[in-house]
Amino acid sequence: MENVVVKRKTKENMHNVFAPYWAIALFFLWAIGLASIWFDLGNFWKGYVLDMVGPAWNYILFRGLFTTQADNVWTRFFTPKKTLTIFLFVSFGIEIMQYFNVYNATYDPWDFLAYVSILIPLFIIDSLLTE
Repeated sequence: MENVVVKRKTKENMHNVFAPYWAIALFFLWAIGLASIWFDLGNFWKGYVLDMVGPAWNYILFRGLFTTQADNVWTRFFTPKKTLTIFLFVSFGIEIMQYFNVYNATYDPWDFLAYVSILIPLFIIDSLLTE
């Protein structure tokens, strides 16, 4: 029992140590995403940057990585694997709906790569830090 408490405290301390770095990453991803709407810096900027940073900043938000460790229903549900899986289903689902013209948007198969380009590295880092 004592080992479990020590392990939990260690994970909590690790989470809290890295929280400011996650907060900085969240801020920069958010700022870049907004800048991609406000400024026209070319086709890549307009076409892919928001698809890259949007799922990434939301991953940090949903996982609560930017704040002190909390143990509640939300944080227990949104584990790294579940969060990644949900975000991949949603992102890919949006693109598939574009392919089938469910709503007025442009399908682009390169968006699949854009969605995972930052999301997967964040998941890997998060998984390594939470083990």
